[in-house]
Amino acid sequence: MDQLLPRPRLAETAPGSFAFAPGAAVSGPADLVDPVRLALAVLDLGRGDASAAVRVTRDPGLGAEAYTLAITPDEVRIAAADPAGAFYAGQSLRQLLPVEAFRSVPLPGTEWRVPCGRIEDSPAFSWRGAHLDVSRNFLPKREVLRMIDLLALHKLNRLHLHLVDDQGWRLESRAFPLLHEVGAHRSQTVTSFYGEEPTYDGVPHGGYYTLRDLSEIGAYARARAVTVVPEIDVPGHASAILAAYPSLGATPGEAHRVLDRWGISPAILSPLPATVDFLATVFDEIIDALGTVPYLHIGGDECVLDAWAASAEITAYQAELGLGSTADLHAWFLRRLADLLAERGSRAVVWDEAFVSGMLREDTLVMPWRGAGVARRAAAAGHEVVATPVFPMYFDYAEAASAEEPLAIGETITVADVAAFEPAPATWDDAERARVAGLQFQLWSERIPDGRTLDYRAWPRGCAAAEIGWTGGPAPSSFPDRLARHLERLDAFGVEYRPLEGPRPWQRGGGARRHRPGVIEIHDVMRHLDELTLTADSTRPSM
Repeated sequence: MDQLLPRPRLAETAPGSFAFAPGAAVSGPADLVDPVRLALAVLDLGRGDASAAVRVTRDPGLGAEAYTLAITPDEVRIAAADPAGAFYAGQSLRQLLPVEAFRSVPLPGTEWRVPCGRIEDSPAFSWRGAHLDVSRNFLPKREVLRMIDLLALHKLNRLHLHLVDDQGWRLESRAFPLLHEVGAHRSQTVTSFYGEEPTYDGVPHGGYYTLRDLSEIGAYARARAVTVVPEIDVPGHASAILAAYPSLGATPGEAHRVLDRWGISPAILSPLPATVDFLATVFDEIIDALGTVPYLHIGGDECVLDAWAASAEITAYQAELGLGSTADLHAWFLRRLADLLAERGSRAVVWDEAFVSGMLREDTLVMPWRGAGVARRAAAAGHEVVATPVFPMYFDYAEAASAEEPLAIGETITVADVAAFEPAPATWDDAERARVAGLQFQLWSERIPDGRTLDYRAWPRGCAAAEIGWTGGPAPSSFPDRLARHLERLDAFGVEYRPLEGPRPWQRGGGARRHRPGVIEIHDVMRHLDELTLTADSTRPSM
């Protein structure tokens, strides 16, 4: 019981063990039995009657995602209030089995035995997530499904899909097909490092998910207790949209292209009614495809509002609305989109610039990426917040200030940094702490070109995020030992994580892919970002 990650609230051992016999089955309500069978797919458990050795019962008193697990030499009993709780009970059982339980098929000679004992468990936070940027570098559907599997085995329950940015639009639209026909690819990609004269690879890059793909991703995630949170980042980060439909821009006669470099573009959508109608249609396509969208992220970050201020039509519209500045118009635009989502049964999620701009609906979730200061102000204002600070939750930063690391934006964010994070700081008052819905680590993909690099960036730092998301953090002293054991499971699963002692020879950066330490230091970044959250012009790009 002392090998589980994340650590359960209560775990007691008892003498003996339970062995899964060939043909073992699970009994109970179908909506609870199926998640247990899925979590333990390697055992190929059947559906059984009341005599089954594994029995699942519903206990509404346990709460969302909670479970109890009791193991004796004769049987396994699981109680849960919902399918997520049953699934997590299955994941805990999986960790108690030999590491071969994390392979795709059972290996001959494996004895499927678990120690006796009892677990009572529930999460500290309702939002335990990962942000996956598929816009800068597209990741095929297989990588998204695999990421869902990895989130699920860590009891992480949100996949925030960043589907659009200046560098690419990644979703089919039947209503606006140029979005994927034009906006989903760029002619080349920048290869030079920060501050250097730009160079490019000359290689076309692109890809997108069909609406049927999105339906599949959503269903696959729901079966594994993961909620997909799609992001359509507006009104800035709009080059890919405007390459397809320039009439939606603040300067309708201007031609745009999908950006082939990193960083921010001044390209921005118009806030006029035609843009709102366009986005409402896109939202409807996403909601119809996913089937259920409790949260939809609308961005609001890093917007250059100069083109709004220079447009006679937009400033006239601003005056008609009775708004005093383009910053007020930015806030109004995001509020209008949040109202549209509310009509469709979804809650808007925004980055913290949108909170600083003001006018948010009370039910809008805020992701304060620029630090604890703006996070606390958002919580004090009554908003639920999801802790997403650059330090220590941006996993595109290197884990060591070393040229042996593959290229990263800067350094350093280590496993220990993540494990020490406190999403709801003890220095906050009770009401503020209660509004922390959870945490989320970010995988921005400028320097994540493929699935192997994704593994390296995400794990084992993601293991530490899972620990503090489930337990409330910071991680206890037992975490390093449990993590070392857990890495054996990731080996069996086939995860190409970063070893704790440093990269393997084939994981090291080389040539243009070699990290440049000492250029961008994370704590300097955090000081700068915190200062920016205090300015009236906070919507502007922060880097």
